[in-house]
Amino acid sequence: MHVRSGDRRVSVYRKNARVLTASLVGTAVEFYDFYIYATAAALVFGPLFFPAESASVQRLAAYASFAIAFVARPVGATLFGHFGDRVGRKSTLVASLLLMGGATVIIGLLPTYESIGWLAPLLLCLMRFSQGLGLGGEWGGAALLAVENAPPGWRARFGMFPQLGAPVGFIAANGLFLIFSMTLSDAQFLAWGWRIPFLLSSVLVGLGLWIRLKLTETPAFEAALEEAPPKSIPIVELFRSHLGQTLAGTFAVIACFAIYYLTTTFALGYGTQTLGYDRQSFLGVQLFAILFMALGIVLAGYAADRWSSRGVLIAGCVGAIVVGLLMGPMFAAGSLAAIAGFLCLGLFAMGFVYGPIASLLPQMFDARVRYTGSSIAFNVGGIFGGGFAPAIAQTLADKGGVLYVGAYISVAAVLSLLGLLSIRRSTEAEFV
Repeated sequence: MHVRSGDRRVSVYRKNARVLTASLVGTAVEFYDFYIYATAAALVFGPLFFPAESASVQRLAAYASFAIAFVARPVGATLFGHFGDRVGRKSTLVASLLLMGGATVIIGLLPTYESIGWLAPLLLCLMRFSQGLGLGGEWGGAALLAVENAPPGWRARFGMFPQLGAPVGFIAANGLFLIFSMTLSDAQFLAWGWRIPFLLSSVLVGLGLWIRLKLTETPAFEAALEEAPPKSIPIVELFRSHLGQTLAGTFAVIACFAIYYLTTTFALGYGTQTLGYDRQSFLGVQLFAILFMALGIVLAGYAADRWSSRGVLIAGCVGAIVVGLLMGPMFAAGSLAAIAGFLCLGLFAMGFVYGPIASLLPQMFDARVRYTGSSIAFNVGGIFGGGFAPAIAQTLADKGGVLYVGAYISVAAVLSLLGLLSIRRSTEAEFV
C-alpha cells in the first residue's frame, strides 16, 4: 500500500512537471516569435520594408505593422477559443503553435521592398497577422493548461509558469539579436543577420510540439464534457452570460501590455535611434532588466496564493502609476544607468500586473466558455494596452517628450485598476 501511494505521488509529480513545462515552453516559443518581430521592427524593418524620407516615419510604419498582430489576436482568441471550449485544450494549443511558428519562419525568408516593391510590406503584414492569430489562441490555452491542473491553493503559482514564458522568450529573442549585433557588421546585420532569429523559430516550435503532444486533456474540461455537451457557439454564450466579466478582464490587462511594450519595443527604438545609445549596450540593459520582470512574476504568484490574485494585481497597478510618473525624469537624466534603473523598476512592476493574470482570468468564467472568455479578455486588452503603444508613444515623444509616454503608462494602470475593482472578490473562491 505504501509503495502504491509513493508511485501515485511520483505519477502526479511527473504529470504536473509535464504540464508546467508545456505551458512554459509553449508560451516562451510564442513570445520569442512575437518579440523577435518587435525587436526587428524597432531596429531594421523600417528601412527594409517601409522606405520613407525620415527615420521617424519609417519607424512609425514598422510599429504600425507591429500593431497588426494585436488586431488579429482577438480573432485568434475567438477562433481557437471556439475549438478549445468544444474540442479540447491540447489539440487547440498544438494548432496555435504551428500557425505562429510557420508565420515566423516565413518572415525570415521574405524579400525586402528593394526586391519586390510594395508586395514586401504586404506579405510582412500578412505574416504578422498570422502571428497574431496564433498567439491569440496560445495564451488562453496555456493558462488553462496550468490553472486547470493546479491543486487547491496553488493556482497562481501554477499560473505563473505560462507568464514566465514572456521573459524567457524575450531573453532568447533579444539575446540572439545582441549576439548578432556584436558579431556582424551593421551592413551584414541589415542584409541577412536579422533573418536568423526568425528561421531558428522552426527548432523551437519542434521542441514545443514534442512536449505538447505528450499531454492529456485537463480535468476541468473532461468534467465539463461529462456534465453536458459543449456549447455550439461558445462566444455567443460568453457575451450572453459573461459580458461583465469579459469587460472587466479586458480592462484588467491593459496595464501589463502598456508597460511591457513601452519598456521594451519603444524604449529600444527611442534609446538607440533618438538618444543615440549603442545598440549592443541597450540590448544588454534590457536583457538584465527583464530578469526583474521574471522575479516580479514569481513573487506575485506566491503572494496571490497567499492573499488573492485580484489583490496583488491591484497593488501592482498602484505601483505602475508611480512607475509611469518616473519615466520622464529618468529618461531625461542623460545617463544609460538611469534608463536601466527605470527599465528594471518598470519591468518589476510589470511582473505584478502580469503574473497573476493567468490565474485571475480563468477563474472569472465557467469551464464551458473559459478558453474563449480568457483569450478574448486578454487579447482585446492587448489592443488597448500594447497594440498601438509603440506608435502612440513615438508620436507622443516626438511632440512632447518621454514625460508624456510615462503618462501613457500611468493612465493604462488607472484603467486596469478600475477593471480590477469591478471584479467581485468572491470570484477566485468559486473556481471549478
